[in-house]
Amino acid sequence: MNAPAYHLTQFAYDVRDGLGRLGQKQLPPSYLYDELGSTLFEAITMLPEYGLTRADARLLRRYAPEIANASPHGVLVAELGSGTGTKTHHVLSALARRQPAVDYYPIDVSAAALRACAADLESVARVHPIHASYLDGLKRAGRGRKKDQNILLLFLGSTIGNFDREAGVRFLVDVRSVLIPGDSILIGVDLVKDVNQMLVAYDDPMGVTAAFNKNLLARMNRELRATFDLREFEHEVRWSTEDRRIEMHLRSRRDQSIEIPEAGLRVEFSEAETIWTESSHKFRLEELRSVASRAGFTERSCWTDEEWPFAECLWTV
Repeated sequence: MNAPAYHLTQFAYDVRDGLGRLGQKQLPPSYLYDELGSTLFEAITMLPEYGLTRADARLLRRYAPEIANASPHGVLVAELGSGTGTKTHHVLSALARRQPAVDYYPIDVSAAALRACAADLESVARVHPIHASYLDGLKRAGRGRKKDQNILLLFLGSTIGNFDREAGVRFLVDVRSVLIPGDSILIGVDLVKDVNQMLVAYDDPMGVTAAFNKNLLARMNRELRATFDLREFEHEVRWSTEDRRIEMHLRSRRDQSIEIPEAGLRVEFSEAETIWTESSHKFRLEELRSVASRAGFTERSCWTDEEWPFAECLWTV
């Protein structure tokens, strides 16, 4: 059954488009990050198997002075997908030691994460939370820049890996279009490593990542009156050698039919059929300079972590 498109929320529209298609069912990964999903993801970052976040934090702590010294004096800081901003403290503190005040614009879809971010970082910066999507939030942050002031944009945690490779370049081109010469972006990138090490990072023994993934089904139940039984789906993780990416799926345990009234949709699942919920692309260090160039940036510096192969790259416009 189909509902008129005009009354659908964006979530409902994307669910109808992603689950109503022929072939592989798929949903945008951004819908994993509602209030509960964001809280679960924060828990994932503390798991011993998930070394990405700690590598990101180590690099930021170690190289924050160099990042600050490479930034123009009086720079405005904005961050895409800030979460609670825990790792950002190192960069803001380094900047605060070299300029009278730091204006920081965290951008996130989680209002709770933004509240925590503002409370935790108000001692080192003037925090201006923006509850918005990436590009809309960046445009709003840009309106806060003073004349001749540059932006240091943070895009940490290898979030760029959630995009398909070409879509990631297109997204960075869109980001570049909002920035001006002299602006820069500090981008975190997870690197290719041992396959088993990557798989367990996304399928931890405690089942936190599974709960994070299944919350997408629960969110459709809560917001779209869907009839998913979470016990009839299981979390599945795959590695694609060809595409150099981790894939997260939700696999149906049996043949079943799901109603999603607010999307005007009935979805049929066969046993073992999946919803593809997230991709995490991994990069080789040597390809990053090309990605920067294609998106309209110049690589200025790139730092790597040896314990968990990860890179923090500073690109300028």
